[in-house]
Amino acid sequence: MEPTASDYIESILLADFEIEARCTPETGRVIIKDLEGAIIQTIPIYDGVFKARRVMEAMRDTWSSVVPVTVDYVPYDSSYKFEPMIEPFHGEQIREVDGEKVISFGLSSYGYDIQCADEFKVFTNINSAIVDPKNFDPTSFVEVSGKGYCIIPPNSFALARTVEYFRIPRNILTICLGKSTYARCGIIVNVTPFEPEWEGYVTLEFSNTTPLPAKIYANEGVAQVVFLRGNPCRTSYKDRGGKYQGQTGVTTARL
Repeated sequence: MEPTASDYIESILLADFEIEARCTPETGRVIIKDLEGAIIQTIPIYDGVFKARRVMEAMRDTWSSVVPVTVDYVPYDSSYKFEPMIEPFHGEQIREVDGEKVISFGLSSYGYDIQCADEFKVFTNINSAIVDPKNFDPTSFVEVSGKGYCIIPPNSFALARTVEYFRIPRNILTICLGKSTYARCGIIVNVTPFEPEWEGYVTLEFSNTTPLPAKIYANEGVAQVVFLRGNPCRTSYKDRGGKYQGQTGVTTARL
């Protein structure tokens, strides 16, 4: 039986996850524009997934409840490079690397477990500065990299970034929760939601709630991202010109 429009809606996120793993060739793109011609959303179409006609019907129905739109199909353009939602992407849960057990990362039952890169900023109070979110003193951090791990002092915290670069679709919001392996050791991973159409490397915050030094492992799993899908938002993070859009390294507080 040929898939219906509602089947496509239910499979958008799954398709995003599977594209890189299956390397499905792109055959075209569905383009959604507002009445002034501005592009609201683009959706790649792949062989063996769904026909463009079904996608167009589904998107027209979805957007019509939000704002008047036009929906067109543009055949494959070899000059266009598809950019996946998660890069690099692991299509399965990785628990072992080179024969050594690691804290798991990759695709999970209903989410994605992200990795911590080998770049850290560890908080220190040697300058006795005030912790001011509007004017944070960068000298309050000590940079650590290339060791494969980071040691956080007792009752302190560190910033890091993910290995993965994220490009969040306009109709997706994510929530990030720390892995239980760290939580059971008194290490809290805090990440704010990834808003629709935000992209960049995720800045991670590790809080050591214990009275002892705590160790964070680079290139291993640290948190799970859960994806929530809704109708495409009226104003995305990209539309607002969010201050953390496209962030690359470990990014400290901005005003």
